[in-house]
Amino acid sequence: MEVVYIPRKLVKEAEKRGIEIHDFIIKILTNKLKLDPHDVATIRLELAEKFLREAKECIERDDAVQASEKLYKVAEECIKALAIKFNLPEAQEAYKVGGWWLKLLSRAAKTLSSKLNEPAINRGWCVAYDLHVWGFHEASLTVDHIKVSLVDIEQLFQKTCKLILNR
Repeated sequence: MEVVYIPRKLVKEAEKRGIEIHDFIIKILTNKLKLDPHDVATIRLELAEKFLREAKECIERDDAVQASEKLYKVAEECIKALAIKFNLPEAQEAYKVGGWWLKLLSRAAKTLSSKLNEPAINRGWCVAYDLHVWGFHEASLTVDHIKVSLVDIEQLFQKTCKLILNR
């Protein structure tokens, strides 16, 4: 993975305007390069893998807040990757409106679980959302709580790898 430096002022301005840097850059580059949906899904999966490694590092450092958010990001990228791969209406709407909202992610997780008969997808998303709210925003979960949730997020990640990479 290549690391690109983005000046702090740009990052802060983007955050003030509700622009998520990863999504913005991925969208611009994948559109400009005219990548096919499978390639875009694979890119999202690579990002999910990065967040999973970082989450485990945060757990090792006893940083429950950051581990919670990193695990949430794993699930978010998995849902996006699968929604793109299977060309869900939610992915089309996210593209049309310029980004993914929580309601689109939640709908996509449920659509994917139903369409693919894979309850682990929706379960992983629900666990991730719980981590996002109670672990990150409310900072009310401990590392031991996060470890319990890690299992479901890893299952979602593995299921996503199987569906996208056939591994």
